Amino acid sequence: MTTTEAPITETAEAPHTLDQPASRSLRLVDQLGLWGNLGVSLLGFTGAIFVLAPIEGAAALSLTAALVALLVGTVLGSAAIGVAAIPGARTGSPAMVLLRGLFGTKPSYLPTLLNVVQLLGWTTFELVTIGTAMHQITPGVPRLIYILAGGVVTTMLALRPLGWIRVLRKYVTVAVLIALAYLAIQLLRHPLPAFGHGSWNGFWIAVDTVVGVSVSWVPLAADYTRHAHSGREAFTGAFLGYSVTQVICYAIGLVALVTVAKGNPDHIFGAFMAIPVGTLAFAVLAVRELDQSFADTYSAAVSVQNFRPRWDRRPLALVIGAASTVAALSLNIYDYENFLLLVGSIFVPLLGVLAVDYFVVSRGRWDLGENVRVRWSTLVPWVVGFVAYQLVNPGYVGWWAGMWRHVQSWLHFTPTTWMSASLISFAVAAVVTLPLGLLACRGERTTVAA
Repeated sequence: MTTTEAPITETAEAPHTLDQPASRSLRLVDQLGLWGNLGVSLLGFTGAIFVLAPIEGAAALSLTAALVALLVGTVLGSAAIGVAAIPGARTGSPAMVLLRGLFGTKPSYLPTLLNVVQLLGWTTFELVTIGTAMHQITPGVPRLIYILAGGVVTTMLALRPLGWIRVLRKYVTVAVLIALAYLAIQLLRHPLPAFGHGSWNGFWIAVDTVVGVSVSWVPLAADYTRHAHSGREAFTGAFLGYSVTQVICYAIGLVALVTVAKGNPDHIFGAFMAIPVGTLAFAVLAVRELDQSFADTYSAAVSVQNFRPRWDRRPLALVIGAASTVAALSLNIYDYENFLLLVGSIFVPLLGVLAVDYFVVSRGRWDLGENVRVRWSTLVPWVVGFVAYQLVNPGYVGWWAGMWRHVQSWLHFTPTTWMSASLISFAVAAVVTLPLGLLACRGERTTVAA
């Protein structure tokens, strides 16, 4: 089955299996609400330290450099989400099913499996974050109670995803914007340091950090934009909604770091609650974090359907939600964060391959059936792009990073601070995809003619 533009079938809720057509009930305002909420994260406030001080032990960036890095990284990362959103809207297929057209059916199972693993991990991580934040607000209530409650609510939301997205647009988005505006105004009442005081050393590493956060949503984008009215609305909603709120979120984190937190990210949440009525604003943002865990849970269930298209997503969501809740209650998930970031790095070069093949080589003509042959012309560039990423930034998992340092030494290659692993791997994957894809297409046309 070759899929180009899917017919519009507007229903109230997401289909239960892949045999059923996608709902087309999410308007532009719904997409803006969804991605606007996903652009805000409690991890974004504390993660601003990796933008302000991207090189451990080196001088921090100036506030000007950090803000420019935030803007550049957000624009690039949000554009990546928008590009990944378009095929989902045009075909009506979720993200992992689209990889059948990109790599072939069986090869698509590998990134699907990795995506399910990382989504389980991120759901667990979000539940721990929610529990920790709420426990700071009300220390008398055990953290595990909040984790358990968060897991239950997350799972229930994943059963009716489109209904929850409409709630986000109607009610939650307004409350979140008010909370963000209030925190920003209160923090800006404190004197800021000189904008030029600091360094630009590590600027591109800071950009890479912001891009990496944004690109983590790429393997989920089509799971939601498949329900959009058009590719244009899908791109606009993802790009504008996500970019605006991520900039606000990280900017608040940066201001908090250089004013009340004195460069210590562990003090940011306390700084919010020290502001008059700040505890209420912080509570709104902590509860809103459920949209992150909900999105991860629902997308994990839909990703599993790439293996079994006729399985009902609702029981899958129940299993995934329960497993993530148990993991959040029993594991030290912070030890798992570096592994999650490592898994996420595979999707940066994947996006480079997808963008070139879908929009230039195949021009949207992908076969998304259950028996699509292997496409080596896209698998090879993906692997090359992944290698380029690891050579520039192998991450922080000990044995993995050590292995790539040996490869760097063997190649006599030393990454420098101006190199962005995300940008370089994306570019390498995209550049290699174009000639290989065109050669493969020419070979197919010759075979057909013969």
